[in-house]
Amino acid sequence: MLDSNKDALKLEAMKRIVAMIARGKNASDLFPAVVKNVACKNIEVKKLVYVYLVRYAEEQQDLALLSISTFQRGLKDPNQLIRASALRVLSSIRVTIIVPIMMLAIKEAASDMSPYVRKTAAHAIPKLYSLDPEQKDQLIEVIEKLLADKTTLVAGSVVMAFEEVCPERIDLIHKNYRKLCNLLIDVEEWGQVVIINMLTRYARTQFLNPNINEGGGGDKTFYCSDEDEDEDEEKEKKPYVMDPDHRLLLRNTKPLLQSRNAAVVMAVAQLYFHLAPKAEVGVIAKALVRLLRSHSEVQFVVLQNVATMTIKRRGMFEPYLKSFYIRSTDPTQIKILKLEVLTNLANETNISTILREFQTYIKSMDKDFVAATIQAIGRCATNIGEVRDTCLNGLVQLLSNRDELVVAESVVVIKKLLQMQPEKHSDIIKHMAKLTDNIQVPMARASILWLIGEYCEHVPKIAPDVLRKMAKSFTNEEDIVKLQIINLAAKLYLTNSKQTKLLTQYVLNLAKYDQNYDIRDRARFIRQLIVPTEKSGALSKYAKKLFLALKPAPVLESPFKDRDHFQLGSLSHLLNAKAGGYQELPDWPESAPDPSVRNVEVKESVCGPARVCPVNTFPTNRHSSAPPLILISASSEPDTGSGSESVSVSVESGSPSDSEESEESSESDEDEEEEEKEKKKKKKEIKQMQASESRARSKPDVSFQTIAPSSALKNYELLHRITGEGLSVEYCFSRQAFSPDANMVAVQMHFTNNATSDTKNLHIEDVKLQSGMRVKEFAEIELLPAGEATTAVMGVDFCDSTQAANFQLCTHTRKFFVSIQPPVGELMRPVFLTENEFKKEQSQLMGMNEISENLTLDAKCRNEHAIVQRVTTAANLSRVPCGSDKECRFAGKTVTSGSLVLATVATKDEGAAQLTVNCEKMVIGTMLVKDLLLALTQ
Repeated sequence: MLDSNKDALKLEAMKRIVAMIARGKNASDLFPAVVKNVACKNIEVKKLVYVYLVRYAEEQQDLALLSISTFQRGLKDPNQLIRASALRVLSSIRVTIIVPIMMLAIKEAASDMSPYVRKTAAHAIPKLYSLDPEQKDQLIEVIEKLLADKTTLVAGSVVMAFEEVCPERIDLIHKNYRKLCNLLIDVEEWGQVVIINMLTRYARTQFLNPNINEGGGGDKTFYCSDEDEDEDEEKEKKPYVMDPDHRLLLRNTKPLLQSRNAAVVMAVAQLYFHLAPKAEVGVIAKALVRLLRSHSEVQFVVLQNVATMTIKRRGMFEPYLKSFYIRSTDPTQIKILKLEVLTNLANETNISTILREFQTYIKSMDKDFVAATIQAIGRCATNIGEVRDTCLNGLVQLLSNRDELVVAESVVVIKKLLQMQPEKHSDIIKHMAKLTDNIQVPMARASILWLIGEYCEHVPKIAPDVLRKMAKSFTNEEDIVKLQIINLAAKLYLTNSKQTKLLTQYVLNLAKYDQNYDIRDRARFIRQLIVPTEKSGALSKYAKKLFLALKPAPVLESPFKDRDHFQLGSLSHLLNAKAGGYQELPDWPESAPDPSVRNVEVKESVCGPARVCPVNTFPTNRHSSAPPLILISASSEPDTGSGSESVSVSVESGSPSDSEESEESSESDEDEEEEEKEKKKKKKEIKQMQASESRARSKPDVSFQTIAPSSALKNYELLHRITGEGLSVEYCFSRQAFSPDANMVAVQMHFTNNATSDTKNLHIEDVKLQSGMRVKEFAEIELLPAGEATTAVMGVDFCDSTQAANFQLCTHTRKFFVSIQPPVGELMRPVFLTENEFKKEQSQLMGMNEISENLTLDAKCRNEHAIVQRVTTAANLSRVPCGSDKECRFAGKTVTSGSLVLATVATKDEGAAQLTVNCEKMVIGTMLVKDLLLALTQ
């Protein structure tokens, strides 16, 4: 089939081969037959061939090298998918001979028009670096170029390449830091994880510790002068002021706590834990608790990190205590981790609840879990003195349990607790001595013997009897028990030699011939130490002090206590050992580095924090058809839907008149009362518009010129008069340039007071925006008389997104919650293109950037005029000249990012048509197709 002349058979064969690879079967024998089809003209076949070659190019290097010329031609293919696939295959051939070819291909791909190809170039950089590390300097230049890319598709991949090749070159991040923070919300999920981890380490080197003033004076050196102390006090008194860039990082990552991807949530959580002030870290608790409803694998990783966090930041998880209660369906590892968290969260207030929970866990059939629960009870008793006796009594009751494992674990824990107050608990020691006949678990027997030997003065009658029993069974005991029998014999010999002298000698003689050399050595050593002879050294005088010295009570600590020196969420933290490729989390700097290194000239179109600036409003007659407010510097008159076209100058042209207009419009915003000045400035704007229009016509190829559409404006209801208690508000998208900020969409709002009383202090508050959106709201309307109306214009930067801008519309008496959600067609502004320019731009936006749909036109929409009218009504696009009668072309670009949007409606017979949209932003293209289909078919 692969040798057939028919593309359909080749395609079927390649589908079967790729399916074999997906199932894990070896298809390397087919490499010669597949590689011959690399020059196939069919795009679908070529894509599948490239997929195959990426898998086997490294294994079949010699044959792959024969096709290098084909891959190089593929790098020039008009289809972005082919260009990217060719580069992917080329970088998969691990032969040092083609390193120069790969380097050249990566450099060209880094300048490609398609962000998908640039993303592939970023993926190829680590491959080339691992093949030839000497190319590092050239690769750093490519990384620096790609870091400046403003496309979200590229950001995650280039940061990954940066981390692989040159993580120490932190200077490359300085100028791109703010851009990465602002783009973060729109980057794909795995790119977000990489960027967040990189920014965590960056922030630890560039910003001061936000919790620096919480340490008090505990770290002062002993030898310091009074002057040094005064200086330290002054430093402590100075309040910590967070760097704006530090705040930017925290603010832009916070929305990602709601991500559906657990890795993204975990990355943000570790960033907040390592970077945020203690007062703000609590926001991550709810997001991490939400992840506990996920799969057990995700729960395991999350609980490992929560267990570490609860040691230092216990308070943030205390409100969610019940979320860590254990279910019977949980795997053992999850149960043990939840136990760890519950133990860390235990305090005087909630200990009674936690202990009741532990009582039910002890009845579980999972023995490992029961043992862990008993250890947890012991830790709670150690940490909280008030419940020590309660816990000890509860553990003693467990000694009568039928399950030997429960009894054994209880003995071990009781032994540790008794070391704290042995004199108060001689009864418990006596009770445990009786258990030596029944308990067979070696660790438990050894613990009982250690207790009896250590506190033999509290049980002087029982201890010798226990030694007698143990001497009988000495040869059958485990090694750990034998060692404790020897220790017990030695201690009793030193404290009660009359009763135990012969027993001790008997035990030492048995140990002298034991198979284990540790036991033999211990027996010889102890005999020389406690039994005085002529050869005994000076140590025998101190035998009593050596064996019966006071021993400190054990501290039961969490195994997660020292894990926080590893970065949370990393593999090293999970394993509690440094994994390969792990980068240490840097320490905070002692003094703040220079923040000016991050200063870079950025256009306001880059998504930034929400800003609010006033825009003038003017009251008008209720029946006025058009507002007298004219803030759009590039238009002579407001659009009233009459069908006349108004021309505005592109912001990208950067002519002096543009800056003058923006300055003058901002000045006019401040002087609302001087109407005469407004009229003069209005006339001046018209003259400047006419001048810029004539310049644009004389130089048509300098830049795209924006064209205002000729379509009726659609009004949307913002507030109904019943809901608004007499105040009704409608808004429309005026499709005029918003003069204070050309990257904002102008929203014209019409206020009508239907009430019998006046409305005062009409303004906007509590603007709630998605990350990156901005608003320039209208100035406060001090008075709107009953029965009157007024119009205002506000600007909203929707960041090329159809998400709603939510805010409160406030009067002197009420607040109304309202929202403005733009149709995708209103996020664009029209541009003028010639037919050749349109075709050229369309050829560069193929593949994933092209969406085509077949449709049947509505009966009233089968002529050119109707098609143009409906398309321009649905989307703010301008008509492009076309030589064909059966095609209508439209062009525009998105308001915020300036991404080109091209639409073509090709008509066929009997109302059939094909709609094609080419757009760099695929999401916008998909939504636009749906809206245009609706407009043309209904």
